[in-house]
Amino acid sequence: MARVTEVTERIIRLLARHLPGYAVRTVERLGEGQDNAAYEVNGELVVRQSKIGDSAVRAEAVRREAGLLAAVSELSPLPVPQPILVDEEAGVLAYRKLPGRPLNLHPVSEPARLAAPLGGFLSRVHAAPVERMEAFVPRDAYPMTELLEEAEGNYRDIVDNVPPAARRLVEDFLGTAAPAEPGVLTFCHNDLGSEHLLVDVEASAVTGVIDWTDAAIADPAYDLALVYRDLGPEVYERTLAHYQGRHDDAGHERAVFYARCALLEDVAYGLQTGSRAYADAGLAHLGHTFS
Repeated sequence: MARVTEVTERIIRLLARHLPGYAVRTVERLGEGQDNAAYEVNGELVVRQSKIGDSAVRAEAVRREAGLLAAVSELSPLPVPQPILVDEEAGVLAYRKLPGRPLNLHPVSEPARLAAPLGGFLSRVHAAPVERMEAFVPRDAYPMTELLEEAEGNYRDIVDNVPPAARRLVEDFLGTAAPAEPGVLTFCHNDLGSEHLLVDVEASAVTGVIDWTDAAIADPAYDLALVYRDLGPEVYERTLAHYQGRHDDAGHERAVFYARCALLEDVAYGLQTGSRAYADAGLAHLGHTFS
């Protein structure tokens, strides 16, 4: 068994209380973000510990996420986490690990095959009743001009790391006006980067969509924007061929805008925090995102 730590002991106690008879053999750290720390138990369970606020805030966050995942599992055509343990007092939620590997770490040989399932998935998610989903998620809409200002600041922070050939492309983008505000907001995953898409690498197939903590009532173009940023314009266009939501020229303009702003934010975050995976992925995608 992995070296016993305070966290490991706490997870063992929680599982013993909620899943009597379940034997813990290994506990491995999966990762940690601003809101949650995640651990893998026995290679089959994912245990998420909320880090936000005080105990009351954490309890509310876990309660809302459990309700959200239950609602999402009803509407998503792709597998999503389904909680088997919800401990509001401890701020902990656990679910069985979904099959597949994160796409950002395990690229597939035929990315175009991901387009149809992604288009179908986003069609269903964006069609979810806003009134129902608002019980679980906030609204997330920032003025486009504010996003452009943030992108300018992020670029100033990273410009020395941007290849000279790409700087003109980025600076031309930053010199343009922000697009018009979205007219309609829908339920969105709101963080559909490749790190949250699980895939069967050999089959080039999507096997699950994880990390719904940023889900919100937001601009559906943002979900499509991260497909554009991480998988490229061709897969984005193929995804749209299977997408049944509204996505006109204005939506496309916003999607490209969001993709570029998100890339600059990721590179800045990666360089500032030492999370080189974010920085390296963003720099690798500069060409197709700003072309």
